Amino acid sequence: MQIIRFRGTNNHLYTGCDYDGTSASVVEGDPYGRLTDTGQRRDVAKIEIPVVPTAIFCIGLNYRGHAKETGMELPKYPVVFMKNPGAVTPHQSDIVIPASCLETPEVDFEAELGVVIGKKARNVTEGEALDYVLGYTCANDVSARRWQKHAGGGQWVRGKSFDTFCPLGPVLVTADELTDPQNLAVESVLNGQTMQQSNTRDMIFSVAQLIAFLSESTTLAPGTLILTGTPEGVGFARKPPVYLKPGDHLQTRIQGIGTLENPVTAEEN
Repeated sequence: MQIIRFRGTNNHLYTGCDYDGTSASVVEGDPYGRLTDTGQRRDVAKIEIPVVPTAIFCIGLNYRGHAKETGMELPKYPVVFMKNPGAVTPHQSDIVIPASCLETPEVDFEAELGVVIGKKARNVTEGEALDYVLGYTCANDVSARRWQKHAGGGQWVRGKSFDTFCPLGPVLVTADELTDPQNLAVESVLNGQTMQQSNTRDMIFSVAQLIAFLSESTTLAPGTLILTGTPEGVGFARKPPVYLKPGDHLQTRIQGIGTLENPVTAEEN
């Protein structure tokens, strides 16, 4: 099932499926339990984030091509950091460049496969890890590079947690429909130009390995979102660098899921 959360023309929030671009069929039930398609269609006024994350774990340097373009060695263990759940923003909503990032261009794009945990996971083995996945979505780990490198006290969280720095959606594809997360094309397209183009086969640590690693003596609650790393082609590694600016239009595409679209604007003082 491809699940969306949306506002109807009556401003009510619904969960739906079978979205045709203008309307969706309303589903009822618990997304972490059982969902039932009612067959009742509603016009979609606005798409919301497909899931409200309880936590966001992010993986750095998880594509071989990305490690190569940065000149860094392949990590022996997953590089883990976290992102504020308040940074999420839905399909067709703005990525807002903070006022503190406007004077010196630094806001970058990172197309990523998002994995949503569907049931409590703790000490999960790699072999059983995918059984704990509710579904998959498109995500972008938008990053303020100057804050990430120099203004975060050596931590990445601050430079990656500004409001709107985690676009998510437009749909959540349930795990029964997307059975092999290690063979998906991943792209980012900026103003019509393809910037990142790779495949999840290039991951250093697979989705199953990441879930097993993150759940070691650690409970991953239902709704936990894992951003699985970005492929090569990010803006800061280009010559000359390419950073997001007001007026840009960013697309994040993942095979079998769809296209997440976000315009870029500047924060109003």
